[in-house]
Amino acid sequence: MNSHHCHWTFDDLRKNIMGIDTEVPLLDGSMLPYVFLDNGASTPSFRHAFDVMREFMSYYSGVHRGTGFKSLLATQVFDEAHDIAGDFVGADLERNTVIFVKNTTEAVNKLAQRCDWSDGDVVLTTMMEHHSDDLPWRKCARVIHIGVDDKGYLDIRALREAFEHNAGHVRFLALTGASNITGIVNPVHELAEMAHSHGASIFVDAAQLAAHRPIDVLPDDDPGHIDFIAYSAHKMYAPFGIGVLIGPKEYFSQGVPDMVGGGVVEIVEEDFVAWSAPPAREEAGSPNVPGAVALAAAIHMLRSVGMQSIAEHENQLIREAISRMKDVPGMTIYGPIEEHELQRKVGVISFGLDGIPHAKLAAILSAEAGIGVRNGCFCAHPYVKRLLRLEEEESRELTSEILAGDRSRLPGMVRASFGCYNNSEDIDRLVVMLHRIARGDYHGEYVLDSRSGSWWPKNFHYDFSRYFPHFSFRPTMTTTEFTEAS
Repeated sequence: MNSHHCHWTFDDLRKNIMGIDTEVPLLDGSMLPYVFLDNGASTPSFRHAFDVMREFMSYYSGVHRGTGFKSLLATQVFDEAHDIAGDFVGADLERNTVIFVKNTTEAVNKLAQRCDWSDGDVVLTTMMEHHSDDLPWRKCARVIHIGVDDKGYLDIRALREAFEHNAGHVRFLALTGASNITGIVNPVHELAEMAHSHGASIFVDAAQLAAHRPIDVLPDDDPGHIDFIAYSAHKMYAPFGIGVLIGPKEYFSQGVPDMVGGGVVEIVEEDFVAWSAPPAREEAGSPNVPGAVALAAAIHMLRSVGMQSIAEHENQLIREAISRMKDVPGMTIYGPIEEHELQRKVGVISFGLDGIPHAKLAAILSAEAGIGVRNGCFCAHPYVKRLLRLEEEESRELTSEILAGDRSRLPGMVRASFGCYNNSEDIDRLVVMLHRIARGDYHGEYVLDSRSGSWWPKNFHYDFSRYFPHFSFRPTMTTTEFTEAS
């Protein structure tokens, strides 16, 4: 798959973001270009990825076993997309397979369900994890969570002790490549050596890493080799519903696939089934071929700019942002913030302002500055509670309130997450508004909905049908309901 544009620059990246100039309505009735600082959840699309996918749609067809021209072309494209996804992280495709899934969450579930577990098996993971790299393992084995320090760094000594205390029983070390809350990048190759020395495999959740840092899983016989890795297209400028799981062909050649149906077999008789070789046996049903095309196009663009260059650009952004955010009165930034620590951090900054609930802070940024951030616990509840230093008793009280349907005191933070296209002007908008909020210079009367924990300005709502008239939007909670709920 060849790119129509052989060289891209950072200027190309920003101009290539779909919706980069989209204006959104504010509380005062004005319009402003949207500042997207929620890339850690999902990135906008590269226009190039969308254009390549749209061009492909003229040839879209079912893949594999079709004999028509379009089917043959689509099959070649789909198969090559697998290779591109594997090459992106340096995988040896002779010994490893690339499996397309919906997202990283599905990848972890598939990996866990495809293991031949035995009684007493253990998975070591960390308190840093997104729930997607925690809950799937709990269904299959005993999971031990390794703690973190006050800044959020993994306790390497505790991890080493856990391996020793569970010698002979640890099947996997499963951990994030980069935290979606603090941005901390784990030393995955060093940890891979530790896992291998104890007879375990390592899985790296690279959802927050793949779009931000160069990744090399290293040769299979290297002690620091990453055995299994997963990442998602929707976090790397191709949000069209596809994810990647990479691991040894031998692992996925054993046993019965976790999902069965069309496309996973060589032959089926009434009392006999012969499964296909991976990756086909792990990709049941009609695959997301357009999503694979978009992912491959996004990878071409990222690699053309250079992942190391992207890493350096984003590092400059967070250095500037943190330096300026430190001057906001009442500001708390969670995780590493010192200059010498920032090289081990991707573009994620989680923060709070004294006296302003996190949900209210996020709402003000949206309604009065047109800035899209995220607030809450970011699908990593234990990590957030640890960083907030919640006492056990308070944590239990909050859990009881939430289970009773009252989220008024929902713990959390606000997160600004940067992408390769963000710039200093985006930081300006954020920092200027944070200073305004800190001194009480905002205009809305914000009310709380205790059922959801959300805040929103009284008597203000968006008329979404005005901006996207193709859908009949269901009525959303009104400000009156917010007031009553509060």
